[in-house]
Amino acid sequence: MVKVNVKFSVMFKDATGTTATTIDVSGETVKDLIDALIKQFGPKFGERILDEKTGGVRRFINIFVNGKDIRNLQGSDTKLEEGADVRLIPAVAGGKEFFGLTQDQIVRYSRQIILREVGGKGQKKLMRSSVLIVGAGGLGSPASLYLTAAGIGKIGIIDSDRVDLSNLQRQILHTNDDIDRPKIESAKEKLQKINPEVKIITHNERFAVENALDIVGDWDFVLDGSDNFPTKFLINDACVLKRVPFSHGGVLRFVGMTTTILPGKGPCYRCLTPEAPPTGMIPTCQEAGVLGAVPGVIGAIQATETIKYLIGSGELLVGRTLFFDALEMRFEEFELKRSPNCPACGDRPLIKDLSQVDYGHVCEVRF
Repeated sequence: MVKVNVKFSVMFKDATGTTATTIDVSGETVKDLIDALIKQFGPKFGERILDEKTGGVRRFINIFVNGKDIRNLQGSDTKLEEGADVRLIPAVAGGKEFFGLTQDQIVRYSRQIILREVGGKGQKKLMRSSVLIVGAGGLGSPASLYLTAAGIGKIGIIDSDRVDLSNLQRQILHTNDDIDRPKIESAKEKLQKINPEVKIITHNERFAVENALDIVGDWDFVLDGSDNFPTKFLINDACVLKRVPFSHGGVLRFVGMTTTILPGKGPCYRCLTPEAPPTGMIPTCQEAGVLGAVPGVIGAIQATETIKYLIGSGELLVGRTLFFDALEMRFEEFELKRSPNCPACGDRPLIKDLSQVDYGHVCEVRF
């Protein structure tokens, strides 16, 4: 006898009265589980799941065990382990849509659809969402790969640089064949191969005062993958003015940091760093170096925060800054409070227009 966790599609709720249960199975296979479920929930459930002619599971019922389709295992004879997670998802025969998802989409996103916090509704939210990524480099590369694979409906990438040989140590979107190509072209090519359903919008230009407000206002979420202080302050100020949530990330040498900003609901980047350090005081990655895997870690966390925000699940890094030290292999979390005197999000914000700020040097508010 094994105990397994079962989650049903809402399509079964009228027969089961629930969308999840934990059940003891007198046996060890999926077939034994089906028998136990019918015994628990009655003949109405049995009619839904079993073919009256063959006695087997109806062909349009998808059953996943620990995220794997039993059709790719041993079918109804698939063995169940103690504590296994089983998901029953019916699909409409003939390839039509189910909850707005095609059969191919159900299979493509099955590993996250079976998560209780995501499900079919969460997947649809992702597919209707849009994310702008500023920078197709060390942070933007892993973030864009994961967001594309997750099925974000529309992803925008803004970057004016070309691929350089020195980028390849950490910017995993690009290859040797891409050297001297615009990064946005290289990025779009890779991302569309991963998931052709995602719409990729590219901007071959710098994120600047002249275009920032127009660009960020078109997106549900912004991911900061930039590599310099002026752009990071500009992203913050533009997103705060437009009330667009965003994920901040930064890396140098063996360390990285990230926080999530929800304008109007918590502190902003200027609450953490009111202004940029003077030129030369803090070295850049080009000057001090960076371990290639560090932006991979931070970029993956940024992608995770983006997905959590879009589906409305979990606790975001709002009011918290997460630091990662790869040499010590340690994560530390620090509280970040909104400053009432913050020029961007304070009680009496001073930044009402981006032209007030000098983004070329110390990012101070000027009048």
